[in-house]
Amino acid sequence: MIALEEDNKQNAKQLDTRYDGRLKVTGAAKYAAEFQVKDVVYGYIVQSTIPSGTIASIDDSAATHASGVLAVMTPFNAPKVTPNNNVNILQDNHVLYNGQPIAVIVARSLPEAMHAATLMNINYNPTPARLDFDALVKEARPPKRNGVAWEPGTSPLPPGANRRGDIDAAFAKAAVTIDQTYSTPIQNHNPMEPHATIASWEGGKLKVYDSTQGITGERQNLVHAFGLQPDDVHVECPFVGGGFGCKGSVWSHVLLAAMAAKVVQKPVKIAITREQMFGPVGSRPNTRQHIRLGADSSGKLLAIQHDVTLYTSMFADFVEGSANQTNMLYNSETLSSNHRLVEMNLGMGTFQRAPGEATGTVGIEIALDELAEKLNMDPIQLRLANYAEQDPGRQLPFSSKHLRECYADASERFNWARRKPISGQVREGNKLIGYGMATATYGANRSNSTAIVRILPTGRIYVGCGTQDLGTGTYTIMAQAAAMALGIDPSLVDVQLGDSTLPRSGGSGGSQTAASVCPAVYQAALDAKQKLIDLARNDSASPLHLASAESVTSRDGVLFTKSFPTKSEPFAALLARSGAAIEATASAEPAKDRATFSAHSWGAVFAEVAVDADTRMVQVRRVVGTYDIGTLMNKKTGINQLQGGIVWGIGFALQEESHIDPIHGLTVNRNIAEYHVPVNADVGEIDVVCLNIPDYRFSPLGARGIGEIGITGAAAAVANAIYNATGKRVRDLPITVDKLMI
Repeated sequence: MIALEEDNKQNAKQLDTRYDGRLKVTGAAKYAAEFQVKDVVYGYIVQSTIPSGTIASIDDSAATHASGVLAVMTPFNAPKVTPNNNVNILQDNHVLYNGQPIAVIVARSLPEAMHAATLMNINYNPTPARLDFDALVKEARPPKRNGVAWEPGTSPLPPGANRRGDIDAAFAKAAVTIDQTYSTPIQNHNPMEPHATIASWEGGKLKVYDSTQGITGERQNLVHAFGLQPDDVHVECPFVGGGFGCKGSVWSHVLLAAMAAKVVQKPVKIAITREQMFGPVGSRPNTRQHIRLGADSSGKLLAIQHDVTLYTSMFADFVEGSANQTNMLYNSETLSSNHRLVEMNLGMGTFQRAPGEATGTVGIEIALDELAEKLNMDPIQLRLANYAEQDPGRQLPFSSKHLRECYADASERFNWARRKPISGQVREGNKLIGYGMATATYGANRSNSTAIVRILPTGRIYVGCGTQDLGTGTYTIMAQAAAMALGIDPSLVDVQLGDSTLPRSGGSGGSQTAASVCPAVYQAALDAKQKLIDLARNDSASPLHLASAESVTSRDGVLFTKSFPTKSEPFAALLARSGAAIEATASAEPAKDRATFSAHSWGAVFAEVAVDADTRMVQVRRVVGTYDIGTLMNKKTGINQLQGGIVWGIGFALQEESHIDPIHGLTVNRNIAEYHVPVNADVGEIDVVCLNIPDYRFSPLGARGIGEIGITGAAAAVANAIYNATGKRVRDLPITVDKLMI
């Protein structure tokens, strides 16, 4: 494990502004669709208009002869490739959902390609579609394992299931029980930057500009699809205009752009329209969560049951693990959790900010609020009564846990003590005021990562790593990690990422980038610093000549001896004499004892709402959160992420929902005019702090993930506050006005 030097702890500096801030606000930051590629042409994806069946025929003669059209690619003429099982890329004529890609028009301009798409004459052989979730629930099945259906008897439990203790016996002993069903809807990503890809071939090598959360994974996917070698594929993605999970997979448009470029022998750009964000690039599945809680009269949980049913596509399983947090969050000797899938003719489910925990904390945290009311117990006290000192599911200690402190800090700042436990007791004029709280949590993840650091004769530092910045601040914290190791100001560090030719790193998902990349950068910088020290010690012209390695350190771009700080030499002066840069490459990987502990981030979130007594319009006036995420690498970027997650949680509670036409299987509100998300007027004060207690057991710099925990618990806190205000318990999210009026 990397040793974090005490000098570096004391002299670590944070960037007060985002490293990439000026580039973004001035428009100099280039996103995938903005790269100027010579002779680029435009692809437009034609989508199916039925949810189930086959394509009988395609008459593309009119489209082929339309102005500017270079090629029409269909299942009947598309190049054969080896796709992953998550995408539909014209390899057969089967239609599995409405909106599935069934052709690509390539033309000199996008308007010409879009016009040609209207000239396509497509005939289908439709078959009955599976679109009624309620009617199909009885056919729900366990998730497949590696594509193979689970058979009873092949393993003690089906995939997605957990058991501990005798659940029936525990419920029989319970003095108080809760037995309710909570549901969340299908949700769709709407990042500011929709998906976009530019693909080009030269001499059998493929170059791709893409908006992606994983340049390394995308390169591997393209290598597999086209039968290439890794060095034959180059992926670039310096900036991502929001990912949130949807850009963590390689979707059809990426492969289709590369296929089309091969067909027309020109670079092809495919930029997904806002409407095309609904279907071909995944969605958060709906969930139906049946939750039973059993407790004794003191509030001690004796039994927890959390059964989740959700939709999955007809071509690949995706499990929204909504019981993930329930398996470990509260101390109960008996537990039963389960996930079952309903196959439907819809686009594939996929990762969406905090997949599993975002939906799962809705169910379990509202259920706990209901249990607290039945017990006549404060919701915080109920959670403290069932506080898990170690992971009860895995029987392992936590790497670090300060959730008690989160409850205490956030409740005091929120002034929770003024809350009235009986609903509908606080009124301001025509407003019903309510207060609610919930626990936030998300798993801590790390993956192998490698970085390179160069100390240049100019005195500046170069840092390179094949990771990506989704807008979360990866540029900023990479600069800080190098600066901390070298004892310099972060403004002297130049960062390069988003290029698959750089040292390899993992995908930016599962809140793992900071914990994966920064230790590699830090170690590479330490190694470079040691090389610089050795250079000085062996240079007869240096004031540090023959000094012991242990006696030399650095600060502000200067090497000096600890006992005589005036015995020093600037980096630039030393390197100017040598005429070369110092370079070091280092890797970091998850802790070797990772299997001996459980790692999660924690938080407590409190919400205040005002509900109009007549119209039932809900205003979220204030949200207060305290989070235990290990080391807060950068205050500005970290707090921004938590605030953004809370805003999303407000939308989750009150607005977000994709409406599916029950006959045709099309998302009817497939635009951001009708797919509602919070705007400024919907968001009140957000007060967020982090405990900033390092978790060195999990990572050398003490940091855990922060990107996803902000959304967890937030929707439940708002829902619980609405109940406290109105006395109306809504278990089917989003909580819209009509549901509060019934």
